[in-house]
Amino acid sequence: MRQLFLFFAILTSIISFAQKKEINQARSDIKSRSNLEQAESSMRNLLNDSVNRQNIKIYETLADAVRAQYEVANEKLYLKEQYDTVSFFNTTYRMFLAYESLDSIDALPDKKGRIKLNYRKKNSVYLDKYRRNLYNGGLFFIHKKNYSSAYSLMDSYLDCAKQPLFTENKYANDDYIASSAAFWTLFAGYKLNKPDSALKYVDLALTNKHYRSRALQYLSETYLINKDTVNYVKTLHIGFTENKKSKYFFLRLMDYYNESNQLDSAMSIVDTALTNDKENILFLFAKSNILLNMGKYSDCIVICDTIINKNNKLPDVYYNAGVSYINLAVGLEKNLTSKRKNRTQIISYYKKSLPYMEQYKEMRPEDKEKWAPSLYNIYLKLNMGKQFDEMNAILQDLYKNN
Repeated sequence: MRQLFLFFAILTSIISFAQKKEINQARSDIKSRSNLEQAESSMRNLLNDSVNRQNIKIYETLADAVRAQYEVANEKLYLKEQYDTVSFFNTTYRMFLAYESLDSIDALPDKKGRIKLNYRKKNSVYLDKYRRNLYNGGLFFIHKKNYSSAYSLMDSYLDCAKQPLFTENKYANDDYIASSAAFWTLFAGYKLNKPDSALKYVDLALTNKHYRSRALQYLSETYLINKDTVNYVKTLHIGFTENKKSKYFFLRLMDYYNESNQLDSAMSIVDTALTNDKENILFLFAKSNILLNMGKYSDCIVICDTIINKNNKLPDVYYNAGVSYINLAVGLEKNLTSKRKNRTQIISYYKKSLPYMEQYKEMRPEDKEKWAPSLYNIYLKLNMGKQFDEMNAILQDLYKNN
């Protein structure tokens, strides 16, 4: 037993000696500004061993190794020498994490339960000068479309406000670009398809007046990814209320309410939009679609004619008017009595539909599935034999291919 104890004592002594030697070598490299990456790597390897997890000397040496790399790069930047921008910002990120880890160990109580902070004040003062580079690095990676790195740096920038290391700095109270950083975490999180990450600082992001409209857009898309329909629609409503001329919020509300057959809600949105901009073609066209879906065909035609008088280059407006006239005719053809009584009116509706539908055909010749059946019925009802035969041939060809 004594031999086994002696063996472990010798082994522990050897390991301790090797560890001290590795730390001393790293500190020597840091002092001479050489082999800094190796110094960092060796300290990280030591921390991989759970035995070393509370050895503050290793954390201090690791932080100083990364700090030395940062200062070398920063000096090159100051002297306008060539340097690796990606490496510089990644080193900034690693430096903050390293010093935050050091601080967490520094804040541990000793055997008597006492906490004596030996590093916090000087480290927080030092890092405060360079914190802005976390934000700058985040923007750099946003422009490079490296959203993972962008998120990490912006997240680290904001997280400083929660870190005990920076308690004296009071970042949460006086940081005027925090809301901008929060917006970019929302954006990057959305781009990464990570809803939880995107939503982490969303309340802060929405306080930024410059980015608020865009933040609401990315927030709504994030809720959509999360299949959170309630918050998706709620966010669209907030966006629309604050930006009534925005196509983004308006069109998505229209899509949602039309697809879920909530036509009254869709009409409410359209009427609100038109109250603010009664000449807006997009809003008028959306209203024509709703009226068509509601079966209010005469009202739909009035809106379509209003649009055509303003802009006669929109194919779907002609289609809506043409279909409305056909539906008015079909409504009178529902039973034999009505059909006989209203024959003249029925023929009139088909005649009125004809120019709209032919105009749509001319503007959208590829959309045969939409105009061919309508024109087939119109030509049939109006006894237009030649045109009917042509349309019949087109329909037969369509059915054959389908």
